[in-house]
Amino acid sequence: MILISIIVPCYNASDTIDTQLTALAKQECREPWEIIIVDNGSTDNTVEIVQKYQQQIPNLRVISATEKRGSAYARNLGVSIAQGEFIAFCDADDEVAPGWVAAMVKALSQDDFVTGQREYHKLNEPWLVNSCRYADGNQGIIEDAYLPYAASSNLGVKRCIHEAVGGFDEEILFMSDVDYCWRIQKLGIQLNYAPDALIHFRYRATIKDLYKRYWNFGYHNIFLHQKHQKLGMPKLIKWNNFVKDAVILTIRFVVKVRNQETLAKWLMDFAFFAGHLQGCIKYRYLPI
Repeated sequence: MILISIIVPCYNASDTIDTQLTALAKQECREPWEIIIVDNGSTDNTVEIVQKYQQQIPNLRVISATEKRGSAYARNLGVSIAQGEFIAFCDADDEVAPGWVAAMVKALSQDDFVTGQREYHKLNEPWLVNSCRYADGNQGIIEDAYLPYAASSNLGVKRCIHEAVGGFDEEILFMSDVDYCWRIQKLGIQLNYAPDALIHFRYRATIKDLYKRYWNFGYHNIFLHQKHQKLGMPKLIKWNNFVKDAVILTIRFVVKVRNQETLAKWLMDFAFFAGHLQGCIKYRYLPI
C-alpha cells in the first residue's frame, strides 16, 4: 500500500524536469511511495522525457491535465488519482535534495501540514540569489500580516486535510498556494516546519521573467485579500503605504541602481508595487 504520493505539475518543462526526475530517482524511502507527473498541456517534449524515466522509477506515473490551465488544477487532478495517505508537492523546475521523500514521510507522520527548507545557490547565479534577498536561504514558512504560508514547491499535507479544504482553488492562476495555506489554517490546522525536507529552488533566470513574477505577486495579492476578507481577514492594505513606496522607489532608483543586481532588486519591488496598484483598480479594491 502506497503511503506517500509525490505530485509534480508541469508545463513545457523540458529544460528542467530532467534534473528533478534524476533527484527523485535517487530518493531512498523505507515506505512505499509513488510519483505522479501531471502534464498541463505541454507543447514541448516534456512528456517524452518523463516516459524515459519510467523504467528507472517503477513507481512513476504521468497523466494528462488539459481540461483547464493552471497548476492548481494539475495538483488537484494528481491528488484525485493518488494512492497515498500523505501528499507531497514539488515542482518540475526545482530539485529535491537527498532524503526529501523520507523527510516528508517523517514530518507527515507527526503533523498534518508541513513545509520544508528552500536553498537557492545550487540552481541560480549569485547575482540572482542576492537580488531576491535569499542569500542565506529561508525556512520555507513565509510570515504574513494575516497568516503564514509556504510555496507549493515544497509542501506536504495529509490527504484528508486536502479533501477537507476542497483542494487548491482552480480559479486562481497565481498564488493558489497562499490561498491553500490560509484556508487550511482557517480549519485550525497549523503549518509546521520540516527542516530536513530540503529542495533546491530555481528562480526565473532573466530580469524580464523576475519582473513578471513579482508583478503577478502584487496583482493577485489584491484578489486574495478581497477573497479572504469574506472569510474574516481584516483589511490590511493602506493608501499611505502606496505613497511611501512610490517615494522610496524613486529615491532608490536614483541612488542605488548601479548594476544588474541592484537593477533586478529595484525592478522586483517596482513590479510588486505596480501589480498591487493595478490589482486595486482591476478588482475595485479601495485601501483604507
